[in-house]
This record gives sequence, C-alpha cells and structure tokens, in this order.
Amino acid sequence: MFKENPYALKKEINGRLVVVLRGKLEKRGLELISSISRVVKQGEIHELIVTTQEASPGGTVERVAYIGFVEIYQGGVIVVGDGVYCGEQYLGQIVGFEETHMPNHLNLVIRSDDFSSGLERGLELDMKVIFKQRK
Repeated sequence: MFKENPYALKKEINGRLVVVLRGKLEKRGLELISSISRVVKQGEIHELIVTTQEASPGGTVERVAYIGFVEIYQGGVIVVGDGVYCGEQYLGQIVGFEETHMPNHLNLVIRSDDFSSGLERGLELDMKVIFKQRK
C-alpha cells in the first residue's frame, strides 16, 4: 500500500450535465469498490450521487441524493479526494466508485454536507462539471 497518494499531478476532467436528477434514498446499499481511482474517457456518461455519510473505498453508502449524469468532454483519472464542481457550485469530494450499472455507467459518489438532489440545487442541463485534484 502507498503511504501517500501516488497521483502527484493530473489534469482536470471536464464535462457537461446531460441529466438532472431528483430523489433521495436512506437505504441504498451502494458498495464502493476498493480502488481509489477510475479512468473516464471522452464521450462516456456517468452518474453523480451525493452522500452525507463518511465513506471510503471498500465501504457501503446508504444515504444518497441523486445529482445527475455527466458526459465527459475531456477524459482522465478521477481519484478519491478530487473536488467536484457544477457551474459555480462546489458539490463535494469524491469518496468512491460503485459499479452496479457497469458497463452502462459508473456511479461517482461524492461526500457533501448538503443532502440535496440536482433538482433541489437548481442545476440545469449543459452546466459545466469539473473534477479537480485537491492540493
């Protein structure tokens, strides 16, 4: 195991919101994979899900709010701890990945204190989504 994050430098990943979701679940049972990173490719579409739970790779997330689906315009590597932004809003930090719907799409799970869906946050189609490495 690494003593520190091996991703010293990496490019931001850019995309656009193609679906805005509504809805929340208290007992979703998302089983996060143990990997701290996933590659996302240009043109892929993945789901953004937020939780207020403390979570990490290999853990289970129950409490979720659905944000939306993002189409990746500039691919790269998303790593646990990356910040996620939609328009001017900070959505939170990536805490893990869930593969229930693969190969259709990957669930990108975000930790936030704001337990609101995409609709409740006022998100709109075509808003820019950015995944940024934390400093």
